Amino acid sequence: MIDSAERLERRQRRLALVLIAPAVLLILMIYVIPMVLVLLASFTDYSLVSNGYDWIGLDNYLRMLEDEQFGNALRNTVVYALVFLPGAFFIPLFLAIAIQSQKRFRSAFEIVYFMPVTSTLTAMALVWSALMDSRQGILNNVLTAAGLPPINFLGSPDVVLYSLAGISLWSIIGFNMVLFLAGLTAIPSRLYDAADIDGASHPVDRFLSVTWPMLAPTSLFVAVTSSITAFKLFDVVAILTQGKPAHASEVFLYLTFLEGFEYFNMGYSAALSVVFLGVIFLFALVQTLLADRTVYR
Repeated sequence: MIDSAERLERRQRRLALVLIAPAVLLILMIYVIPMVLVLLASFTDYSLVSNGYDWIGLDNYLRMLEDEQFGNALRNTVVYALVFLPGAFFIPLFLAIAIQSQKRFRSAFEIVYFMPVTSTLTAMALVWSALMDSRQGILNNVLTAAGLPPINFLGSPDVVLYSLAGISLWSIIGFNMVLFLAGLTAIPSRLYDAADIDGASHPVDRFLSVTWPMLAPTSLFVAVTSSITAFKLFDVVAILTQGKPAHASEVFLYLTFLEGFEYFNMGYSAALSVVFLGVIFLFALVQTLLADRTVYR
């Protein structure tokens, strides 16, 4: 009887291994093996225009310390993230709270704000390029009509990062707003009734005592995903500015693309990719650990 049970258990175990094998193989082929190959390539001088390559150790990583373009791209990425992240968090939160209190036209507002999420950012970037045109763009026509000087949104080194941040915000606000709306809907109404009994009847008091603490898990998710989105900026830059003017919009991921597919320095590009993955991982890990102490304590 015992042998029969053991045989059945071994059979079930083998069946489980057979069932999960395709998924494990797929993960290895799509994620693990390419990451290992990129890591190995980062220690070589591999180039697309040479027949062979040599193992150069940490030279690619040491090169970053002296590379002015790397420092410029890192600085541009940080500036862009500092502009993008507050807007990607607080604007959707404000819109979600405002829409949730609406008894009429709530669905219409949700559709309007979520519509940019369904659009292809590549195509809409071209539309934004026309809107921001320094000569015939609608935005500059509005500014001129209001008596303000025109702005070279995509051609001025001082403005281009803010313009790109505005386009990215337009594309993500609806998505984050829906996440906040889901979090707000999950808050039990009895908590607001209890807050009223305790004297927290003012909207600000209700927000601070009930809404904000109960939205903490949703806020954490929105903050982490928005941070990763900020550091992944590439497509809008590739379509609209190509790092111009004067490298003012050359961000980290676009520099990685240039090194690999424009200058053919695949080894150095792989090293940049490894650093990029490390920064994203550490940023998300620290943010999650710090938030966990606040959210789940």
